[in-house]
Amino acid sequence: MADSDIKAQIEAQLAQGSCAASELIALQVIGDSMEPEFRDGAIVVIDQDAVIRDRVYVLALIEGGLVLRQLVIEEERYFIQPLNEAYMHERQEVEQSALKGVIVQQTPPKGRRRDRIIYTYES
Repeated sequence: MADSDIKAQIEAQLAQGSCAASELIALQVIGDSMEPEFRDGAIVVIDQDAVIRDRVYVLALIEGGLVLRQLVIEEERYFIQPLNEAYMHERQEVEQSALKGVIVQQTPPKGRRRDRIIYTYES
């Protein structure tokens, strides 16, 4: 199965809500829009049932497909934005329903178990 077919299948399942909310999803980061925190090739684990709150890293489903972004909540409005300044023009407002999960773990490219980063988002 081609990468584009896999991506389309995941997007369709998330859009239809056919993935169980208690399931974790692992995806590979493609591109540099979330550097320096998430490098191209990193593996991220998404918790679909995690609490959505300001400044968490999220998986969002938008017209262009799935994106990994940082969530910023301003006056009860939801914005997703890249971390890489070169992509800041891609910051956009989204509906809460576009947020499909929160990044809870990452393994950097070519990383090992000891290299894992756990995100707890404690205040």
